[in-house]
Formats: sequence, structure tokens, C-alpha cells
Amino acid sequence: MTQADKLFIQTCKEIIEHGYSSKGTNVRTRWEDGTEANYYSIVGVQNKYDIAKEFPMITLRNNSQTVKKAIDEILWIWQKKSNKVSDLNSHIWDQWKGEDGTIGKAYGYQFAKKYKFKTNDGIKEMDQVDYVLYLLKNDSSSRRIMTNLFNHEDLKDMNLEPCAFGTQWIVKENRLHLILNQRSQDMLAANGWNIMQYAALQYMFAQICNFEVGTLTHNIGDCHIYDRHIPLVEKLLEAKPMDVNPKLIINNKTKNFYEFKVEDFEIIDYDYNKEVKLGKIPVAE
Repeated sequence: MTQADKLFIQTCKEIIEHGYSSKGTNVRTRWEDGTEANYYSIVGVQNKYDIAKEFPMITLRNNSQTVKKAIDEILWIWQKKSNKVSDLNSHIWDQWKGEDGTIGKAYGYQFAKKYKFKTNDGIKEMDQVDYVLYLLKNDSSSRRIMTNLFNHEDLKDMNLEPCAFGTQWIVKENRLHLILNQRSQDMLAANGWNIMQYAALQYMFAQICNFEVGTLTHNIGDCHIYDRHIPLVEKLLEAKPMDVNPKLIINNKTKNFYEFKVEDFEIIDYDYNKEVKLGKIPVAE
């Protein structure tokens, strides 16, 4: 069983056994047929992964192909700084695409914005991504290495407000630690996805800045399972996890964040339970 399996099982059981029901609260989300997408949720989850020991991948289901799509999205947001759906190789944002072909002023749009930052070298103008990299290289003891995508000024122009909205990067004894803050988490559809892509980002930043990777701490505000997902999650909870220790290999020794490509990433020592067949997972909108 991987760290990701253990924490997924633990969190899902807590939601199913003790979660709050959203019924009667006038939820925003709807299923494709127009009915309310209700859910069970718990508040204030913190899951911590030691990604130096193991790349965080769930083995209860097949993530062997999903991991590349997840990394593609993180590069779309952090590297391309794009909100154009056509710049993404997967179709996960199709349902939120506007008439202009974008998702509005969300995610990559916010990272493309430049600000004037106070640094040890004076005032410098750059975007949030480049500011993080600048501090990691020039002031790694700082406790202010942070990003924020939840820009209140632009929320009205976002087709979906950011779920994973904030990061904090901390260096201790030459290890790069990451804290990921997420306002809302769909456990079945997105939990494994988010931890894989942010762990991969952490590996990239560590390589660029000559650090080893440390822990990934995932803070979730509202952690939920949708009503139509409950039978699928229960199927996963009954499945046998695999005894493996996944590792991420980056086949590109670049020190330039903007040179990484999806094909540079390789997962080794991973396997999954091949008896579990979930079929197409319904997604609430």
C-alpha cells in the first residue's frame, strides 16, 4: 500500500462514516441531467506525503496514464501560464470553456500577471511563478515564498474559481517542502490527480534550485464525495492495494523551468489493481 492509498482510504472512510450531507442546502453543482449533485463532506483535512520516499500514486485504480495528463495540466497553469483550453492536451476543462476559448481569468491567467516585488536586490517586476523561483535561488530561508490564485478582483470573470488556490514553499536542510492549499476537493475525481501534479511540480522546482524533495502537505477546506460517486468509492475501498513504491524520473536535467515537457517524466515501480473497473466517472458541474 502506498502513502497515497493509505491517506485516500482514511479520508474516504471518514467522509462516508461521518461526513456532513449537503442535501437541502441549495448546492450550486448539478449533474449532466440537471439534478442536484449533492455530496458528503468533512472540514479541514490535512494529508502529508514524504515524496522523497515515494511518488504519491494511488494503486487502487489505474493512474499509469492519468499521471501524464495531470502533469500536462500543471505545466499549462504554471509554465505556459495559460487559460486557453486549446493549449491543454487533455479535455478536463472543456465544460468550463467560454465563447472566447478560455476559462476566464483563472489559473494560468493569474500566473501571467506581473507585480512589483520587494527583494534583497531591490524592487523587481515579475510574475508569481518567477518570484517563487527567484526566492528559492536567492533567499531560500524566506518564509514568504507563496503563491495565490484566488484573486478577488477577478473572481467574477472566472468560469470556475480555483480549487487548488495557494502554495507555500519552504526549504529546510536543503530539502524543498511544499504546502498546497485547496478550498474544495472532489475525492474520487481529483484527489489522486492533484497530489501527483503538485508532487511533480515540487520535483521540478527542486531540480532547478539544487534541492532534494521533502514533504508535500495537502490542506483541504471542504473534502467531499458526491452522492453518485459513493458506490464507486466503496468499490475502491474494498479493493486490494498493491505493494509497490512508485518513483518519478525526470529525463531532462535542465535548470530552466520553461524547458520541461510532459514526455520528460517517467514513473517506475508502479502497479495498480487490475480487477477494479470504475467505468466513466460522472463529473458534477
